[in-house]
Amino acid sequence: MTAPTFVHLRVHTEYSLVDGTVRVKPLMKQLAKQAMPAVALTDQGNLFAMVKFYKAALAAGIKPVIGVDAWVNDADSQAQPYRMLLLCQNNDGYLNLSQLISKSYLEGQHRGIPVMQSDWIRQHSDGLIALSGGREGDVGRALVAGNAREAGKRLKLWQKTF
Repeated sequence: MTAPTFVHLRVHTEYSLVDGTVRVKPLMKQLAKQAMPAVALTDQGNLFAMVKFYKAALAAGIKPVIGVDAWVNDADSQAQPYRMLLLCQNNDGYLNLSQLISKSYLEGQHRGIPVMQSDWIRQHSDGLIALSGGREGDVGRALVAGNAREAGKRLKLWQKTF
C-alpha cells in the first residue's frame, strides 16, 4: 500500500442541512476502497452525524476525526459571520467543541443559524485544531479585501489561541 497523499478534512454529510449530500456509510465504503487512513466529519454547526460517523469509520478501519465547520462572529464587529473549521485533537477538544456548539445554539443563533463568538473559541480552544476557513475566514476575507495588516493582526490573535 502506498502512503496517502490526501486526507479529507472538511466533509459535510446529509446532516449539514444546507449543503450536505454525502451519506455516512457509502462514504466509508468509498474511503476504505481508496485506503484512506482517516477522514474528518465537519458538518455545518452541528455534530448530528457524529455517533453514526464514528462507528462507521471504526468499522471500516478508518480513523474518525470529529469537527465542525463553524460560523464565527467577533463581539466587537457587526460584520457578517466568517467560517472557521474546528477539529478535535483529543477528548478535551471534543468536550470544548461540544460546549461551543451548545452555546452557539443557545446564545448565538442568528436567523436560525448557530454562530459562535470568537471570544468563546478563545476560552474553549484546548484540544482543538483550527483551520482558517480559507477565503471565507476572517484572515482570508481581510486578504481578499487587500488589507494585509488586518489579516496579520487576526492571524497573530489566532496563533496565540491555538
